Amino acid sequence: MIISKLYGSMVFDDKTMQEWLPKEIYREMKRCIANDLPLDLDTANVIANAMKEWAVDKGVTHFTHWFQPLTGITAEKHDSFISPAKGGGVLMEFNGKELIKGEPDASSFPSGGLRATFEARGYTAWDPTSYAFIKDGILCIPTAFCSYNGESLDKKTPLLRSMEVLNRQGLRVLRLFGRKTERLSAVVGPEQEYFLVDTGVFEKREDLFFTGRTLFGARPPKGQELNDHYFGAIKPRVVAYMKELDEELWKLGILAKTKHNEVAPAQHELAPIYTTVNVAVDQNQLTMETMKKVAAKHGMTCLLHEKPFEYLNGSGKHNNWSLSTNFGHNLFNPGKSPQDNAQFLLMLAAVIEGVDKYQDLLRISVAHASNDHRLGANEAPPAIISMYLGDEITGILQAIADGRTYSTRAKCDVKIGVHVLPTFAMDSADRNRTSPFAFTGNKFEFRMPGSSQSIADVNMVLNTIMAEEFKLFADELEKADDLNEGVAKIIKRVMQEHGRIIFNGNNYSKDWEHEAERRGLLNLKTTIDALERLCDEKNVKLLTSMGVMTEVELRSRQEISVEKYCKEISLEATTMLDIATKSIIPAVLNYKKDLTMSAAKAIEAGISTHVEIAMANRLEALVKSACQMVDNLKTELEKAHEFGNGFEGGKYYASKVIPAMDDLREVCDELETSTAKSYWPMPSYADVLFSVH
Repeated sequence: MIISKLYGSMVFDDKTMQEWLPKEIYREMKRCIANDLPLDLDTANVIANAMKEWAVDKGVTHFTHWFQPLTGITAEKHDSFISPAKGGGVLMEFNGKELIKGEPDASSFPSGGLRATFEARGYTAWDPTSYAFIKDGILCIPTAFCSYNGESLDKKTPLLRSMEVLNRQGLRVLRLFGRKTERLSAVVGPEQEYFLVDTGVFEKREDLFFTGRTLFGARPPKGQELNDHYFGAIKPRVVAYMKELDEELWKLGILAKTKHNEVAPAQHELAPIYTTVNVAVDQNQLTMETMKKVAAKHGMTCLLHEKPFEYLNGSGKHNNWSLSTNFGHNLFNPGKSPQDNAQFLLMLAAVIEGVDKYQDLLRISVAHASNDHRLGANEAPPAIISMYLGDEITGILQAIADGRTYSTRAKCDVKIGVHVLPTFAMDSADRNRTSPFAFTGNKFEFRMPGSSQSIADVNMVLNTIMAEEFKLFADELEKADDLNEGVAKIIKRVMQEHGRIIFNGNNYSKDWEHEAERRGLLNLKTTIDALERLCDEKNVKLLTSMGVMTEVELRSRQEISVEKYCKEISLEATTMLDIATKSIIPAVLNYKKDLTMSAAKAIEAGISTHVEIAMANRLEALVKSACQMVDNLKTELEKAHEFGNGFEGGKYYASKVIPAMDDLREVCDELETSTAKSYWPMPSYADVLFSVH
């Protein structure tokens, strides 16, 4: 296999376009993309025909507008290239109109009240900044998705809008520093954690099958206590899976780079190389889909749930985020000149102020029912937003704020524009794995996103808050008599008003929770707590003033997210009741009956039966408790249904239904430890976690 030929072979990328498009058409397309201009129909027709010819040459017969509705996954409707020819027969055709716009049925996608069920018309619009690709023999054209009236019904549209405003406001700041860059973009590299289990075992677990996580399961004899799985030798079956996964991703132009075992048994990670944020979002959706497909070919199931197993680490998706110019200059890299370092520190100030002001939006961007199980556990940051900069950078910023000299490894006057900053090595600060938002040398690692989530929301929020900060900073600096003095003034104000968001210690510590409360930081523990703040006045103002979302679009997303939360908890509770009443309790009663019969025979034979009787009595007490917990969960679930799928229902699910589920699980897990394995109706944790050899 020659990787250079394999890589991007299924992508209509820049190299392929230069091969298949006339030079003048290629140049016109690049000009329109660079300047945000619409393509004229004649140009679109040529591009569409070339795209079709390229795809047909690879055996493709159908195309689809590939989009990302508010379900959090992707959607597609396949149309063939076939058109009738005169005199019979068919032609393979694809024109500019079909490339630029599609019309899928929009009635059944989540809309949060933007559309009634009978209002079916929706539109998909080609996103030429993300390359078309071939998947499963279908030409896939990345598109935005909107309603008949133009409201966004997807995750891509707000992200693209945020990219535009970030570029526009960011360039204002950069030009103050004399940079003649043409474009500023966010670049992202999302690390993807996942579990692999044997499909035969997976299919015997109703909870895993329906909800993606185990709703029952006693602690296994061995978990992750020995830390022997982390970065350990990869099992042959998993090696074969990872090899094919890499190849499939490379074909799609996805720069899969790193793979290794994660902390928990059966847990692994894949990390790509950075790319422009909207491409990274598209590629991460493709990565998750490909992971599942390739796993199935190897007799395994890929679990992307944030917390598929209790007692073990859950899975996240670390969003490594930075800002870069089209000339490849990373804005989070300190430079060697005073001007470069002034710019670098201003960038950090923008992040500090933005993250502090919009803690709630960042928390909301990762809020969903599955992630609530993970956040705050010992493998993930708490639900409190803070940021890590390291002692050295924090010290420099504080010194500027205080108007004093910063001294650590070497003395250095940090009055901007007078002397240069200390040279920052890539390891000038240790990596804080407990921080939700950590500076790691030349980027920020946002560790709160869950493994199953689209990263579109997270990056849309990051882009937008930075765009606002750039606007505010540019407004101020454009009026300043001296740029360096203006930058120092901004840094001083930011550190005084927003320095509370910086925390370089252990975020897992209980002391931090109390300290965060003292600082006035938010602790939005549940999805419902977070979502209640989505449409706060300041958040509406941010997203509408930056042109990223209308208030109607924002409120629709709030409604969709709350409804989804309610439905997910309801599904889990219903599944628990089904398993407990139809599988667990009958299985335990069968075991108890056999114990009782064995005891009766032993009595007839004059054999002591103290053990059997004690075991039977213990099981009877536990089953009685389980039945009570079942009745309690049924009652709470019925009440939740009465409240509906709005905030009232969501709060009831969070405060009443979930605790009732926990109570039922606790007694059933105790039953598992007291029941003979041959009677237990489902594979144990040990069976599932160590099923792949």
